[in-house]
Amino acid sequence: MNQFQNKVVIITGASRNTGLGIARKFLQEGAFVCMNATTVESTRKGADAMRAEGFGDQILEIPGDISNPADVDAMYAKVEAECGKLDILVNVACYQGIGPAFPDVEYSEMERVFRVNLMGTFYMGQKAARIMIRQGFGTIVNFSSNTSTRAIRKRAAYCASKGGIDALTRAMALDLAPYKIRVNTVTPGYIYTERWDHLDDATRARRRANVPLGEEATADCLADVVFFLASDASRGITGERFVVDGGTSIQHMPADVDI
Repeated sequence: MNQFQNKVVIITGASRNTGLGIARKFLQEGAFVCMNATTVESTRKGADAMRAEGFGDQILEIPGDISNPADVDAMYAKVEAECGKLDILVNVACYQGIGPAFPDVEYSEMERVFRVNLMGTFYMGQKAARIMIRQGFGTIVNFSSNTSTRAIRKRAAYCASKGGIDALTRAMALDLAPYKIRVNTVTPGYIYTERWDHLDDATRARRRANVPLGEEATADCLADVVFFLASDASRGITGERFVVDGGTSIQHMPADVDI
């Protein structure tokens, strides 16, 4: 019997890349997966990709913008009506906020990044927690970034929002521990996504040279960490930050400037 048979999982940002890879992992292990992306079209695209792999009867589409509380309310109403419970929430969705350096970041852009990354994680987690408290079980996995502790240029809003997720995770874990609900964070560095396909070979090679293990994370390796944190194998772990960056954040400086 698959480990997650009859488990209900919500995954945000599940239309492509990391979120889709995590959805595939849970589907392969027998879970019923509620797949979210911002629009009906993007959610359907991810769900159809999984149906093409034979998982049609294990999927519920719950499109919605996680930065909009009304959308989140509607998503959870659908999950409760269709599934009646929630075992696992995986908060993957984020907004990159790639833009100018700090002096030129617009207030509205800072607010937008925070509304998706931090407030979206907060409200998705709060709605999940209320269900899990009533049923007496549940696990939440948030996604942060190694930029929460080691900043990168021209990403002030993103770095700050991910630092907020680290702190929010600890606070959630502490408040929810009496209900036996665990909350942890997966903290990637470079992740192979569609954006890498547009990089030239030299740029990809230089990026990989900055990773001590020599390669960026993939959706599959991140899915394995999420799988561990959602499983009974991690039943004694809560409020922790699991860094998956190939050793990038342990070094003083990258290899090409390390003299």
